[in-house]
Amino acid sequence: MPSGEAEKSSRQAVILEIIARRNVETQEQLIQCLRERGIFCAQATISRDIKQLHLIKEPAGQGVYRYARAPVPQRPEAADKLRDLFRQSVTGVDYAQNLVVIKTMPGTAGAACSALDHMNLPALLASVAGDDTALLVARDTESAAALCAELREML
Repeated sequence: MPSGEAEKSSRQAVILEIIARRNVETQEQLIQCLRERGIFCAQATISRDIKQLHLIKEPAGQGVYRYARAPVPQRPEAADKLRDLFRQSVTGVDYAQNLVVIKTMPGTAGAACSALDHMNLPALLASVAGDDTALLVARDTESAAALCAELREML
């Protein structure tokens, strides 16, 4: 296993340990917990780790949500098909404040939104599709920027 893969596996193991022991509500809190353990990484890296580990947000009580492992992770082949569908239909991605706009081939915005909805992206609150344009709503500007970067990376 190349050192990058070993580093990623180690970091992801630490993430699972952290969320098993503590209520971690945001990516920023998770980044801080990792820093306390001497692991320094970018928010985009954490976002990818969350997706790869199939983490979800679950209620922790008193209006607080925490990261947790999804009860049944999505089958890898289904996730690959969704990513392929997304890549084939999307022609551009940009954001403004907490909104992400996706341009697609005519008639495929709905399919692109459906693919995104099934990817369980933590930054994505909602999606609305037209014919060749989709509007995604993120929690805040930072989440929209991270989501936009992640979508561009998928392309």
